[in-house]
Amino acid sequence: MRDHDFASPRRRRFDDDDPTFLKRLSHDFDTAWETSDDPSGDEAQYTTWDAPGVLHGPEPRPEWVVTSLAARDTELGVLKTGKEADVHLVERAVPGSETAGARALLAAKRYRSAEHRMFHRDAGYLEGRRVRESRVTRAMAGRTAFGREAIAGQWAAAEFAALGRLWALGVSVPYPVQLLGTELMLEFVGAADGTAAPRLAQTRPSRAELASLWEQLADALRVLARAGLAHGDLSPYNLLVDGERLVLIDLPQIVDVVANPNGAEFLARDVTNVARWFTGKGLAVEPEPLVGELLYDAGVR
Repeated sequence: MRDHDFASPRRRRFDDDDPTFLKRLSHDFDTAWETSDDPSGDEAQYTTWDAPGVLHGPEPRPEWVVTSLAARDTELGVLKTGKEADVHLVERAVPGSETAGARALLAAKRYRSAEHRMFHRDAGYLEGRRVRESRVTRAMAGRTAFGREAIAGQWAAAEFAALGRLWALGVSVPYPVQLLGTELMLEFVGAADGTAAPRLAQTRPSRAELASLWEQLADALRVLARAGLAHGDLSPYNLLVDGERLVLIDLPQIVDVVANPNGAEFLARDVTNVARWFTGKGLAVEPEPLVGELLYDAGVR
């Protein structure tokens, strides 16, 4: 990983009550990304599963998660580029092993560095979120270079925590394998050959398939609402269709419907956005009844 300005010896040292995601961005993690001397010639790196400061996803872990320290991480290409983060395809595998649990494809979501990032909508989402250190809060509010790094860390930490919580609740989301600094390693949703599952917006489902996908989505939103949460940026572009299964993705902006003063509006917008797409595809759905049900479940109505 790159060194970050705020981790330089010329900058202030971290206090004990600084957010842990900032501490995990120091240059000490460079050793976790050494290039492998694998004679195959692949650009593989030693696994970061046991890197200092790494956080792991909830237990029990899926059987496919590779935890062996003999594993290597090999970059296979870019899955998606975005304004806030890029997503890369990574193979984590134990060289020469064909046993179960020795190979997995992962999606590595890497939030951009401060000079290349555009958190253009973050102010509204960050309402209701606070960090303990007042200097960090002020830096975030002022969008200083240090503050923008703090925001990046908060986005990554928020998405990791949200995915772990939703996974434990049974919501169809990618399993969060690990978090290291501003890199989030996720379950890759797609085929074994590295072909990613299409986004809902890219599909042309039949009427029966539309009805099933809408029911899956409504059920997932109910679980979120009962947990007091809303996706916050839901659209046909951050829903994947993996065979017959609908998968929610892109959750860094997840909203606490109660703590955020605009929480109810975010929830209503989520439902309206996706209902419009389903209606346009021939499945007439009314968003208002579902919005009312979700707000009641979330305890804000």
